[in-house]
Amino acid sequence: MKILVTDGNSRAALAVVRSLGSLGHELFVASTRSQSIASCSRYCSYKLSYPDPTIDRAAFIKSLLNSVIEHDIDILLPITDVSIFPVAEHLESFNAYCCVPISSLKSLLRAANKQDIFELADELGVPVPSSITINNAEQCLSALKNLQFPVVIKPTRSRVKDGTGWLNTGVDYADSADELMVKIRSLSQVVFPVSLQERIVGAGIGLFYCFNQGQPISVFSHRRLHEKPPSGGVSVLRESVTPDPQAEAFGILLLRELEWHGVAMVEFKVDRRDNKLKLMEINGRFWGSLQLAIDSGVDFPKQLIDVANGQIDFTSSDYKLGVRSRWFWGEVDLLLLYLLKSKKTLKLPPDHDPRYISILKTINPYVPRQKMEVLRLSDIKPWLYETLNWFKN
Repeated sequence: MKILVTDGNSRAALAVVRSLGSLGHELFVASTRSQSIASCSRYCSYKLSYPDPTIDRAAFIKSLLNSVIEHDIDILLPITDVSIFPVAEHLESFNAYCCVPISSLKSLLRAANKQDIFELADELGVPVPSSITINNAEQCLSALKNLQFPVVIKPTRSRVKDGTGWLNTGVDYADSADELMVKIRSLSQVVFPVSLQERIVGAGIGLFYCFNQGQPISVFSHRRLHEKPPSGGVSVLRESVTPDPQAEAFGILLLRELEWHGVAMVEFKVDRRDNKLKLMEINGRFWGSLQLAIDSGVDFPKQLIDVANGQIDFTSSDYKLGVRSRWFWGEVDLLLLYLLKSKKTLKLPPDHDPRYISILKTINPYVPRQKMEVLRLSDIKPWLYETLNWFKN
């Protein structure tokens, strides 16, 4: 089959290309530049480019649709939010020429809005961190008396429209009322509403699903061993684990309510104070650590193609446990943070490991059943491309 994969500069796109290319599919990789980490793979058949969707959505859609028609694409796989949301807005146009196995725009928007998803979770009995949503700095001032510090400053949307382009929002932390007000007042008004959330310290649990029209096809879970930044961010070292039964059930409950279609990640943390799960977020797309699931025996890209082709069957949740996946340059970035930044600057909780222990854990070169995420000797060019770009940046 002819499959077009967007966002070629993402590691998730690389994992998709390697998975589907090894199965004999014809892979077209598209990005804002024809050269990308995924297009360097030996499994990429054609390199395509399109206008940056964060700058000109209309031009992006026109270019992508033209590529679908010109190359007679069977299945389109938008990989990141940057391409998923524009495609979802024009899903009918794309479905006239190919299959796009993603959820409806309504479901995607609801999952991406942290305020909406926390309200839904609360209705369904899924535990969430206590939080207050504010629409401006003045409301923050009024909310101070109801806050317990430290707090997490979390915009309800991960990306917002800002003039002609799009602005990526991010999570921040505040240890005091004064620090909170300074940070809130520095935010552009387009970022609001913002959630002021209690900080949950504990182990992160990621549940990963493939759904078909509201019904689960498969589930996979990993635990995060290292994150960048260490206060909470993308995982750079993770390990496959047995799904926590309660977390798995909560994830299915939420995604069924959203009438989900396609892949999704549901993230929880185990609160150290009461050892209970707390929902963090839902990401309605492939995730950065996708390669770990594939290495462990859960081939989500293949399953998604099966869903697109109507070859639906519940997949066993049995997979290899204890498999580790290490993102080399992500670990290097983490090591540099530990070496160059103070514990206070990194916003680490008081009981975090001392610096020297964190450094030793990060530089540990090898453990049994550990695989490098990007570095594969059988497909070396993506790692060389990533390495060159790491030194450039």
